[in-house]
Amino acid sequence: MKFGVGQSVKRTEDIRFVTGQGQYTDDLHFPNEAFACFHRTAQSHAKILSVDISAAKAAPGVVDVLTYADVKAFGAKPMPCMAPVPTRDKSPMHTTPKPILANDKVTFTGEAIAMVIAETYAQAKDAAELVAVEYEVLDAVGTLAAAPNGPQIWDGAKNNETFDWADGDEDAVKAAFAKAVHKVSLEVVQNRISAMPMETRNAIGVYDKATDHYTIYVTSQGAANLRGGLARGVLNLPIEKVRVITKDVGGGFGMKGFLYPEQPMVMIAAKKVGRPVRWSAERTESFLADDHGRDMITTGELALDRDGKILAMRITGTANMGGYLSVYAPFIPTLAGGRIFGGVYRVPSLFANIKGYFSNSAPVDAYRGAGRPEAAYLMERLMDAAAAKTGIDRTEIRRRNLPSPSELPYENWSGISFDSGDYPRLLETGLKRADQAGFAARKAESAKRGKLRGFGFGYYVEITGAAGQEPAAIKFTENGGVELYCGTQSNGQGHETSFAQLVAEKLGVPFESITVKQGDTEWVNGGGTGGSRSLNMSGGALMVTSDEVIKKGKAAAGQVLQAGGKDVGFQVVEGVGKFAVSGSDRTITVGELAVTLKREKLPGFENGLDSDGMYTGQAATFPNGCHVCEVEIDPDTGQVQMMSYHVLDDFGRVINPMLVAGQVHGGIVQGLGQALLENIVYDETTGQLLTASFSDYAMPRALDMPDIDFAYEEIACKTNALGAKGCGEAGTVGALPAVMSAVADALGVLHIDMPATPERVWRALRQKKAA
Repeated sequence: MKFGVGQSVKRTEDIRFVTGQGQYTDDLHFPNEAFACFHRTAQSHAKILSVDISAAKAAPGVVDVLTYADVKAFGAKPMPCMAPVPTRDKSPMHTTPKPILANDKVTFTGEAIAMVIAETYAQAKDAAELVAVEYEVLDAVGTLAAAPNGPQIWDGAKNNETFDWADGDEDAVKAAFAKAVHKVSLEVVQNRISAMPMETRNAIGVYDKATDHYTIYVTSQGAANLRGGLARGVLNLPIEKVRVITKDVGGGFGMKGFLYPEQPMVMIAAKKVGRPVRWSAERTESFLADDHGRDMITTGELALDRDGKILAMRITGTANMGGYLSVYAPFIPTLAGGRIFGGVYRVPSLFANIKGYFSNSAPVDAYRGAGRPEAAYLMERLMDAAAAKTGIDRTEIRRRNLPSPSELPYENWSGISFDSGDYPRLLETGLKRADQAGFAARKAESAKRGKLRGFGFGYYVEITGAAGQEPAAIKFTENGGVELYCGTQSNGQGHETSFAQLVAEKLGVPFESITVKQGDTEWVNGGGTGGSRSLNMSGGALMVTSDEVIKKGKAAAGQVLQAGGKDVGFQVVEGVGKFAVSGSDRTITVGELAVTLKREKLPGFENGLDSDGMYTGQAATFPNGCHVCEVEIDPDTGQVQMMSYHVLDDFGRVINPMLVAGQVHGGIVQGLGQALLENIVYDETTGQLLTASFSDYAMPRALDMPDIDFAYEEIACKTNALGAKGCGEAGTVGALPAVMSAVADALGVLHIDMPATPERVWRALRQKKAA
């Protein structure tokens, strides 16, 4: 089938993007709209003694200025944390009563105190500078390393600790370490990252006084989740009073999956001033107030027997939560990646203990991969360290610890069942494709030019989201069009193309006739996009809904074709879906039947073939594969140059190879960015952000990347009907360990922390020379 599953169909949505017809939130405009700008604190930790808005209210063009008093008058609740984790002693974790505008204290630089609304954005911005806040400045702690011994940020949070999470069998791990022949330990740092999508965060609030109804237009990763958070979580409104609309989205990467204070504020403001109120973040605002990612310090330990086989693993780590708990913050460094600590290797027993700490910095939450890159990075760096400790080749020690296909399904230490794959073969094939055997010659050639060359690799596994239920709807238009309604949200992944391919193949309707509808809580309310869940969940929902279309179609076709009680079958032949009366030549296509029912309104089929479906997630899926990287280092400058990058992935059934390649490329770029360039830095004692612009925060550019040699194998997932495993985050999960393995290999050191900037690499070389 030309546009069916497995074909590299060009993205249909790109036509409107490249012709300027995309519709992002900031492209929308409303009559009599006003502009908002927030007064953000320059203090990282302080008590608020007073807020004087008189000068701001008197400034030209100002419509109103809102403070915490307006938030309180509306009845809004504090920002919610929706993912508390169990603590080691079963006590509740320490939460943070953070109002959507600061009231009595601020806990990080950039926290919003007042909202200025004006006729133009320039007027709002000028007036925001006139808001006068009197503070009692408090001592601050700006980094994770200093947080446990720093000044207390939240009352009751002793040593700034918010949770103490543990999982696994501590006694079994102790016993395994006691009998181990080899023990290896390594501390690794997950540097703090800012997502920095091309489209900054934004929101437009619209209030209808006649119906007492709120609409918010907002960039997001899922309208329904945001609706629940806004209505029930913060604004204390009946959910039917709130509509959330997300149009096109210019990148999300996890960061746009959360509730932020600016979103309920535009809704409160719209009601108070009786006009639509719009806000878009400037780039420095994004650095200050977007949720950041990663920021962990973790020590991993492996116990191995004489042959290099893993007996147990122990993980002890700390995670930075920032100035208050974001929506999913505690979940990310613990349960999100913790379920697959140890990767796909045979790890008989494991114990993990992660503590979360507050610091005077922006909140930290999910960023592409959300816990899984952290888990893979730790494990693969430990495997390299174990190879060095035991004297076993880096490839061989992995081979000895990877389950074979005959051992699948393989249940890991936490009860997670890896259902499908061929890990040893993909490792071997991945290294062969990267010409591991020829590396020595390439290394020698680099040495002749005075360069250090390194070969790095890793075997990663990802766990995708598959929890709960996901709705979908399929509707037919009177002219033969097919509309697919989904509860996930494309942020650039190409859902409009891949979902259309699925349904075109399933129902045998023309690919060109399909339109994907998403991002409106008036349509369907699903779980949004995150955790590489969209294909599994929305794809599954569309298949369930397609089955309903076929079921309804058989009954309707029986009437239209006058089957007279004979069976009506359905099949797709040469790309065309047809209903046929058994034992006759009477047939009708899906499109013909849908149009007929729209026009003739048969009894019992008043809505034609329009159908709703609900898919229940069966089990998580496990994308996996081998990433191989080669780098060259200039010993005089410490500059790292990427020489080659090879990937062999197992994504199960692949719907659109071109879209998958794009997702992998993007994931690798973000992984490389974290490994070599990107780093959010706060001053340890002042809590001031030192990297608040692209002058200080280095984003990866085209010149930083080599060509990516991408290949995949389709080893079908056994836990969902599509056989797909997901691919959205896998590139990042595999990239971190592969890149840093190559850098360490080139330097001839056991480990170097991310980001491997020229300065850090240069210093590592000097320290090695001096040792």
